[in-house]
Amino acid sequence: MTYLFDKLTGFFARLFAALPALPGKRTGGVTSTTEPAQTSARFQRLSDVNRRDTAIRAHHHFENSIIHAPELPIESPVYAIGDVHGRADLLHALIDVIVDDSRSSPNRPHLVFLGDYIDRGFQSREVLSTLIELGRDDTFETVFLKGNHEQAMLRFLNDHKIGPDWANFGGRETLISYGISPPKSVNAVDEWQEIQKELVQTIPNQHVEFLEKLVVSHKIGPYGFVHAGVRPGIPYEQQTDEDRMWIRDEFLNAKDKEDLFIVHGHSPVNAPYSDHRRVNVDTGAYFTGRLTAVKIEGDKMSFLTNQFQAQEAS
Repeated sequence: MTYLFDKLTGFFARLFAALPALPGKRTGGVTSTTEPAQTSARFQRLSDVNRRDTAIRAHHHFENSIIHAPELPIESPVYAIGDVHGRADLLHALIDVIVDDSRSSPNRPHLVFLGDYIDRGFQSREVLSTLIELGRDDTFETVFLKGNHEQAMLRFLNDHKIGPDWANFGGRETLISYGISPPKSVNAVDEWQEIQKELVQTIPNQHVEFLEKLVVSHKIGPYGFVHAGVRPGIPYEQQTDEDRMWIRDEFLNAKDKEDLFIVHGHSPVNAPYSDHRRVNVDTGAYFTGRLTAVKIEGDKMSFLTNQFQAQEAS
């Protein structure tokens, strides 16, 4: 246990030192395709701006959060994290909660990210950089799923014509996080070709590689991890990528249990939801200030979250 804790502490010291500053105004002429050198002063547990404007409150458990679930066939705890949507501040805070929670485990924790890391919130670039650093370290067994928003961004990188749709979908905020000003009118089709070229020149290569390597599903024993859900009545291994990333009502409203217990995000809820067939941990981080993870260990599930609340500056 001491070894794991030392590993976790060392990892996050390195991670926090490597993170970029929160997105702000773009400096002129920046078109580098690699991440700039970082300094530890750029990142604290909360940025100075966030310290002035927000207070952090860690909720390790919701009411009635300990739930009996299918038996996990591994001894390590599994943490599945819901839609981040450009909220790097919440992501950093939730990881901190997970580190604290996992101190008692002698085994390496599994982290499964359920997709939709970008769009809507204004820190998409920083979110991707954080996830890349997590994936490089062996402290965690990490899996990164593709959400429908990552699919949309990849499509835009190859086809500027979907720019207006992506902008309305939350892509404007992602562009801003890379220092790119979107057109004043999302329907300015002619401008989107130039915007696409600018993004291709600006986005770090490692961000593109990360997006291209995302997987659409993951399985651990009786658990299936996907971004959105599965089509009822179809075996897990035969599901389409589109359904795994996009399905909503048909999956949410179904009653019969699937061949696997499904862990997903995609459809925001006020608090994490679970029943006999699925658990949903998308708590609408970008507009609620609440990012949630489900912890699966043995035959029990519990929820962890980290929430910012606005307060007056002191």
